[in-house]
Amino acid sequence: MIRNVFFVLGAFAAAAPLPALAQECGGVAGNGAVKLTVQATDLRNGKGEVAFTVYPDDKPRFLAKGRKLYRTRVPARLPVTSSCFWLKPGHYAIAQYHDENADHKFNRTLWMPKEGFGFSNDAPTSVGLPSFESVRFPVPAAGATMRMKMRYQ
Repeated sequence: MIRNVFFVLGAFAAAAPLPALAQECGGVAGNGAVKLTVQATDLRNGKGEVAFTVYPDDKPRFLAKGRKLYRTRVPARLPVTSSCFWLKPGHYAIAQYHDENADHKFNRTLWMPKEGFGFSNDAPTSVGLPSFESVRFPVPAAGATMRMKMRYQ
């Protein structure tokens, strides 16, 4: 089961990247979009990049290859790495990973991750992927900030 978890986790890293500078946001400002700031905490170092991937409020699309809304990649910074997205108010889910070698892949040794990862709401992943309900969160009309701890195996 755990092997399948990290195989699927790799799917969100394997999709074609959408590069972004640290000050750029994924999505388009205006037309009712609000700013969602995402922050990765507890990185073990400042090497490489952090990839943040936002998914719509649609369980089958979460972590499915090619089914994301937006992805940003920003240089890893300690103590907190931040990025942002312009989204319509609603519900979303986020996956993040620390691409320490900046190769745009979620690197693993067999089935165990070599790089850090995390999810919105700091959803637990003790036995498998977190449930969609545990990663789903609201983005209100005023915008929001989502802080997520980076986890390493």
